[in-house]
Amino acid sequence: MMMMMSRGCTRLGSSIGPRYLSTATTWRALSNDCIKAPAAGVRHKSTVALGGDKQQEEKQAVDAKDAKGIISYWGLEPTRVSKEDGAPWKWTCFRPWEAYSADLTIDLKKHHAPATLLDKMAYWTVKALRWPTDVFFQRRYGCRAMMLETVAAVPGMVGGLLLHCKSLRRFEHSGGWIKALLEEAENERMHLMTFMEVSDPRWYERALVFAVQGVFFNAYFLGYIISPKFAHRVVGYLEEEAIHSYTEFLKELDNGNIQNVPAPPIAIDYWRLPPNSTLRDVVLAVRADEAHHRDVNHFASDIHYQGRQLKEAPAPLGYH
Repeated sequence: MMMMMSRGCTRLGSSIGPRYLSTATTWRALSNDCIKAPAAGVRHKSTVALGGDKQQEEKQAVDAKDAKGIISYWGLEPTRVSKEDGAPWKWTCFRPWEAYSADLTIDLKKHHAPATLLDKMAYWTVKALRWPTDVFFQRRYGCRAMMLETVAAVPGMVGGLLLHCKSLRRFEHSGGWIKALLEEAENERMHLMTFMEVSDPRWYERALVFAVQGVFFNAYFLGYIISPKFAHRVVGYLEEEAIHSYTEFLKELDNGNIQNVPAPPIAIDYWRLPPNSTLRDVVLAVRADEAHHRDVNHFASDIHYQGRQLKEAPAPLGYH
């Protein structure tokens, strides 16, 4: 949903993730789409103090603190997790058993033709939201990814929250839909975490995220309370637009307008991609995820249109 990275962005590779680049890598911006690639031979931080013995002592104190770890009175120790090959697991935001292989065989052309008034309202609402992003980003599809994913992770969280509260109020099960919607929100957030590995939004883009997220969260929250079938239909159409945007992203990669840089390590572990995977492989996996979210939300809307509640239809848990 509304993709955003920015032009001319650069930053040091040590900010990319949980220390997997150590001190030996930095990044440079590529083309006009702010996709970054590693520039070999540049050290991130010298091991020699530049400001005298005091700075060196401070650095050693920080290193010693990091090595010591966090000590908790409550006895909560970090869980040590390993990969299947025995290598240490470096990510704390997800675990090996949460990783999966994207289903790239899913039908990307499926579309729900708007028939009712609510469907048409949902369809044209999404079309109206697409217009300003087309004007702002034009063909910079890599730059659209950031905004897309900051918005895409909102509906699942809002829907899951409201269903959670409803389940508590009514003392009833949700049919698995709370977990399904929260899975969707987490999956979309992981898309954002992945694109953050190869991009760096500028200050005004971060400010734009604040504004858009604030407006969209509250609007979707009210929309879901008033009409869940409308809210889910809106998300279904948003996902259809996301599929289109990522398809255009792939075309730009194939045409050489955006450099096909190596896939970030977090993406390789999350989607169980081969070690030599590239950004193109990541975009394919993300597009497949969006197609699955499209199906789930159109399905949820159809349930409501049939006068049923979500709990009456088992939720598609783990549908990737």
